Amino acid sequence: MDKKIYLNNLYDYYGSLFTEKQQQYFEDYYFDDLSLSEIAENNGVSRNAVHGQIKIVEEKLLFYEEKLKLYEKSQKIKALVQDLETEKRNKIEELI
Repeated sequence: MDKKIYLNNLYDYYGSLFTEKQQQYFEDYYFDDLSLSEIAENNGVSRNAVHGQIKIVEEKLLFYEEKLKLYEKSQKIKALVQDLETEKRNKIEELI
């Protein structure tokens, strides 16, 4: 899986664990496709500061998933649900 997509998926699970600035930098970089320089200019900080915070978020996302495995478990549940009959699958998907 593409690293960017994987990190975006992990962010859906663990994003609220980060500071507002870290969330903003990550979202600007990965969701809004802004460059490090653009993010730095918009926030009045150095490009290096933005890069450092994004790297911290990336590393923590991987760490959290390694320990908690929420994304991995979700993928396994979705695969199991696909094997169920339609009515039961719809009910379970509503809960997920």
